[in-house]
Amino acid sequence: MGATNVHEQKKKGKFSIPHVYVILFSLIIVAAISTYIFPAGEYERMVDDAGRTIVVADTYQEAESTPAGFWSIFQAVHKGMVNSASIIFYIFIVGGSFGILQATGAIEAAVGSISQKMKGKEILIIPILMTFFGLSGAMLGLAEETIPYITILVPLMLLIGYDSMVGAAVVLLGTSAGFTAAFMNPFTVGVAQGIAEIPLFSGLYLRIIFFVIFLSVSIWYVMRYARKIKKDPTKSLLYNEVSSDSFKIPETILTLTGRHKFIFTILLATLVTLAFGVIKLGWYLSEIAGLFLLMGILIGLTGKMNFTQISESFIEGCRVLVMGALVVGVANAILVVLQDGKIMDTILYGFSSVIGEMPSGFAAFGMYIVQCLLNYIIPSGSGQAALTMPIMAPLSDLVGVTRQTAVLAFQFGDGISNIFTPTSGYFMAGLALARISWVKWVKWILPLIIIHYALGAIFVTIAHYIGFS
Repeated sequence: MGATNVHEQKKKGKFSIPHVYVILFSLIIVAAISTYIFPAGEYERMVDDAGRTIVVADTYQEAESTPAGFWSIFQAVHKGMVNSASIIFYIFIVGGSFGILQATGAIEAAVGSISQKMKGKEILIIPILMTFFGLSGAMLGLAEETIPYITILVPLMLLIGYDSMVGAAVVLLGTSAGFTAAFMNPFTVGVAQGIAEIPLFSGLYLRIIFFVIFLSVSIWYVMRYARKIKKDPTKSLLYNEVSSDSFKIPETILTLTGRHKFIFTILLATLVTLAFGVIKLGWYLSEIAGLFLLMGILIGLTGKMNFTQISESFIEGCRVLVMGALVVGVANAILVVLQDGKIMDTILYGFSSVIGEMPSGFAAFGMYIVQCLLNYIIPSGSGQAALTMPIMAPLSDLVGVTRQTAVLAFQFGDGISNIFTPTSGYFMAGLALARISWVKWVKWILPLIIIHYALGAIFVTIAHYIGFS
């Protein structure tokens, strides 16, 4: 089914899912109404040895009610933006720096070189490129930025003897697997850990293990399907629907030059410096943002871009992330209303009273389930972190779950459905480019989504029982 048909289906539908901003502003109103319904209350808080502000268990007591007024609903958005300013501008700076990297053509050249060198060993293109895109998601937080490569890989996969599903999956599934099981994603792991007040990118080694397992299962799933349709094309879910004639092979497929290789050397040096800085020097958002800004400038100069071009590419990188970055502030506005109305701790008390009666292993699993469900209405990783981590972090303290495990539960809950739910804009755009209907994609990927959810549950449970910190 073509992109036009997908568009027509959307137009005919009687119900369309509201924009994430509409959902969040509705939640602000619900939060304001809740301040008139729930009793006000407060926990005592203290700063622990690690410098984190934590809730002191068994100190909850009722407080004087301060319900939200009509005007405060609108003021809360600005307050939320101010409260989240450090994270919002961190996202912009990192995203802008990746915009410069994107503009050099180095990533496109890397994909082109890998594709050309694998002629005669076509099946190996799948694990190599999925690992490439997986690392892009796991370390750089790329998602929307990888969509253009579908237009390169789909026609190549068709010529090799596979179908559009394989071409789209290499990009979408590879990137999503890395994004979901990320170990250094600045937009999910970094933001969530920052809100939870734990060292940025801590717990790296276990996350790398989970990433390898998660990505390997995804690669196996795509390769298994690719081999099946190579042997018998009629087994393709898209048989007789899309042919190579429907796509134009790019006239020139870029290949890696010495300049591109030097750009990747700068990127690698940045990631090594980042790891050293956060582990040994205790770097936080300002230092990491500064490092990426320096990286972007150096990459731009290496790519023979002048300062005006570097600036424009930086702005373009920011533009792609405007919605996701500002979602963080709008989501924080909900918390502003709950905190000003003094019912945030009441909610925590209610959660902890219910979950506290369960074994803590179930509490960790419950956090994971909540994050999985929330991602269907709030597909922005940074936005979901801003909305849920201020609740989940102190809740984890109260129910005996480590904050690192709470971050892991958020991470998997946020990522798995990103290539399944129609509320994920970049995913739907990718399907449109590959001319695959959402229904066909769901039929193909559903077994893997179930496997991914099971893996997420297992990983969160393991993390809890080993005291992941």
